[in-house]
Amino acid sequence: MRSIQSTLFTLLAASSAAYADSSLNLTQGVSTFSRDVYQLHMTVFWICVVIGLLVFGVMFYSILFHRKSKGAKAADFHSHSLLEITWTIIPVIILVIMAIPATRVLLNMNNYDQEDVTIKITGYQWKWHYEYLEDGIKFFSNLSTPYLQMQNKEPKSAHYLREVDHPLVVPIHKKIRFLITSNDVNHAWWVPDLAVKRDAIGGIINEAWTVIDKPGVYRGQCAELCGINHAFMPIVVIAMSEEGYKDWVAQQKGESTSGEAETSRAWTMQELMTKGESVYNSICAACHQPGGVGLPPTFPALKGSKVATGPVNEHVNTVFNGKNGTAMQAFKNQLSDIDLAAVITYERNAWGNNTGSMVQPVQIKALRDGKTMDEALATKPSARGATPATAAPTPTTPPATPSPTTTAAPVAALPAAPLSEADALKAAMTRGEQVYLKTCVACHQQAGTGMPPTFPALKGSPVAIGPVADHIDRVMNGKQGTAMVAFKDQLSDQEIADVVTYERNAWGNNTGTVVTPDQVKAKR
Repeated sequence: MRSIQSTLFTLLAASSAAYADSSLNLTQGVSTFSRDVYQLHMTVFWICVVIGLLVFGVMFYSILFHRKSKGAKAADFHSHSLLEITWTIIPVIILVIMAIPATRVLLNMNNYDQEDVTIKITGYQWKWHYEYLEDGIKFFSNLSTPYLQMQNKEPKSAHYLREVDHPLVVPIHKKIRFLITSNDVNHAWWVPDLAVKRDAIGGIINEAWTVIDKPGVYRGQCAELCGINHAFMPIVVIAMSEEGYKDWVAQQKGESTSGEAETSRAWTMQELMTKGESVYNSICAACHQPGGVGLPPTFPALKGSKVATGPVNEHVNTVFNGKNGTAMQAFKNQLSDIDLAAVITYERNAWGNNTGSMVQPVQIKALRDGKTMDEALATKPSARGATPATAAPTPTTPPATPSPTTTAAPVAALPAAPLSEADALKAAMTRGEQVYLKTCVACHQQAGTGMPPTFPALKGSPVAIGPVADHIDRVMNGKQGTAMVAFKDQLSDQEIADVVTYERNAWGNNTGTVVTPDQVKAKR
């Protein structure tokens, strides 16, 4: 018995020590708004404490002094009008007392007048994109914790899984307005110290604001389950003085200008490999693994793969535009020209691939500017950073003349040979099913039955068996006031055509309609 008592006492002491080093209350934060929320919370908390003491006090008093063993007998009455009116009026008064400060704080939360800085925040799987609307600065913010730390192969840093490569920088004592949305699934931008937590939903802009009182580094994370790497989507906000913020803005604009020269110059293999390894470990390693071995079948290996050791143009096309029907997303709008060129070069020469081929940033820029794949890869950089000239390809780039093995056509393009109507429908259904299972199945379910009323069924629905134009419009532009987001910027013309075809012919819909990319392109 004494042993048990000793053990319980030790556990109680340990728990008390642990409690002394922890906080169970709300974060007071570093903004006026966050402190208002904290004070409101404490006001309501103490009201609840008083109510609890009164209610439990009366209850325990009644149990103790009016128990049967003391001879107490229950009163026999049907109703008591005064008592019923009293216990109705008192809670109403309490709720009104709590509602007055709560309403004041809520109104303050939604006051977006006269902001000094406006920042658009877009959630991606699994990173954040920040855009300073007044200054034209924009960048992606990725988790920067080394992958080996996640695998317990290196000692963990002080801010394990809560550090990024490009933090959000803001000034103190300035009203900052956040416009929060998503490029794909639902996310949530949450920084406790700022008392800001807003859902990031595709096709919808949510707003929030803050005024930070003191400089510092404030951390948060995505607060909405958004996929396999949800835990690797941190937020870091650096608040600095107005002068420091202006210097940072000027530095970012200067780097943007100097970046043009960096893009135009010729990069060496060593420079591209060093930069590419950094980009790969930050962006690609979670799926394709540090050793390039992947996680088949969802994330194929790059070590010795046909993409990484095959024609350069196919490799560039896959990274630049993604690959239809797979988990490989397009990185053309997520990485800079330098990052794209470096990571492709790295993948072609790491892990024993050793192709010896390089992709220059200026070639990616040419592709982004609208040149064909062969024209872009034939663009030669300038050692002095001058405007690049187009010339014959070097031995490290593919020939300018197309061949059967070096084509710039999209990976998921339709076969060149004409198909019969039945074969065209069958091919579109196969591709469309892949797009549906990747993009739509979470909401509308595999059998098209949906989850009404939020996610309506597609099986036999007026949209899926009605006019084709209305169906295409719904998929491309979404529907306001519902959970249906616009996919025009998330899917290619081919993908939209295929998934609409699939929805119109699966689950017994059998409309026989085959939607073509040209119809989608015309709708754009």
